[in-house]
Amino acid sequence: MTKEITYEEAVERLEEIVTLLEKNEATLDESMKLFEEGTKLADICNKKLNDAKQKITTINKE
Repeated sequence: MTKEITYEEAVERLEEIVTLLEKNEATLDESMKLFEEGTKLADICNKKLNDAKQKITTINKE
């Protein structure tokens, strides 16, 4: 069973990826893998934020 990443964990890893990419020390292949991981993490963050917004909207309607 894999643990679902939290929003905070995803943001922290995204910050690490940005730092690594800004250093320009990674190879092209490494950079592409980091970019792909970052894109997936950004999607996770967006989904979690949208879910939270929807939940708040639902609570406010009640």
